[in-house]
Amino acid sequence: MAFDKMELKDIEVWDGNFAAAQALRQAQVDVVSAYPITPSTPIVEGYAKFKSDNYVEGEFVMVESEHAAMSGCIGAAAAGGRVATATSSQGLALMVETLYQASGMRLPIVLNIVNRALAAPLNVNGDHSDMYLCRDSGWIQFDAFCPQEAYDLNFIAFKVSEDHDVRLPAVVNQDGFMTSHTAQGVNTLTDDAAYGFVGQYKPMNDMLDFEHPVTHGVQTEEDWHFEHKARQHNDLMTKVPSKIDEVFAAFEKLSGRKYNQVECYDMDDADVAVFCMGTSVETAREVAGEMRAKGIKAGVVGLRVIRPFPFMEVRAALKDIKAVAVLDRSSPNGAAGAMFNEVAASLFNTDSKVLLSGYIYGLGGRDLTKAHLVDLYNELQANADAGKLTTQQQQFIGVRGPKLAYL
Repeated sequence: MAFDKMELKDIEVWDGNFAAAQALRQAQVDVVSAYPITPSTPIVEGYAKFKSDNYVEGEFVMVESEHAAMSGCIGAAAAGGRVATATSSQGLALMVETLYQASGMRLPIVLNIVNRALAAPLNVNGDHSDMYLCRDSGWIQFDAFCPQEAYDLNFIAFKVSEDHDVRLPAVVNQDGFMTSHTAQGVNTLTDDAAYGFVGQYKPMNDMLDFEHPVTHGVQTEEDWHFEHKARQHNDLMTKVPSKIDEVFAAFEKLSGRKYNQVECYDMDDADVAVFCMGTSVETAREVAGEMRAKGIKAGVVGLRVIRPFPFMEVRAALKDIKAVAVLDRSSPNGAAGAMFNEVAASLFNTDSKVLLSGYIYGLGGRDLTKAHLVDLYNELQANADAGKLTTQQQQFIGVRGPKLAYL
């Protein structure tokens, strides 16, 4: 049965969830296997509505849990279909076991994670706890700062993930509620242009190709498990950055929108910088502009690709900076922040003299305000002027009660 095409305006007012759902429709995903959870439900709900309205030929499979949702995606992808789903928080936590199955079996599934805090205490608002939970699961991971990027990065994720030299699943992250439920103008692609960019799905090693039988999900034990994981890391993930750059360039040619693995704003002459992800990037950019008007050379670095981690690009972005604050939107639970550790690793064993500090912020949806960032930039400038940290290495932004710090 032929499906209908949807006529879109050049600019539509969409929130991040609807933007992602539209991308799944335009990519003509074959199977969405899903279980609803706040705040990601409208993505898979939107795809289901598009199917019922004959805008997509795929199948929507409603299952009994998030573990089953990814299990269904794994089966559909192994059978040779273009597959996607979405989840958040506790749902992702239940799904994590199967993420390792998908990456180990090299199945190009696209997972939209609408970032939300992990319980307990129970919280439905956004932070990056779930993003960090699955960062080492073998999935390529992108981060959207706004609804436009939640739309664009889905097409990019399919294009990278399905490349036969890659064949690894991919995550597109967006901030819960701040992106997922906030409507903004989104520059659209036509149905033909979007599908033409992603391309017709080309199965590889699919289980329904009976002329070329394959085995999925084998058991290796100590004989070959190490080699499998080493090659997944060294032979596959190391090919991904150049493929991402290639797809970024192709998408810019199509849409005029340029993406980089590490996004730098006002960094050419910056003395101090904030390193962050998600919606915080846009807030930090606005404050950086205001600080420059006051004489502080402030910049912002936004991380677009979380895995594989772009160590060299981060190193290049920060090489001439005097003081940097890394913002982690996840509780460190007795350690430095997860992203702080990644940035520190990028700068370790280099000639960089940058002063690195970490800030924990926004847990459970707590706002990061412009006033918070003004204070932060002033602290960074004090560090730069003194040539050493003038505060403790890790602090908490906006927490009620006595000021907290660690390290």
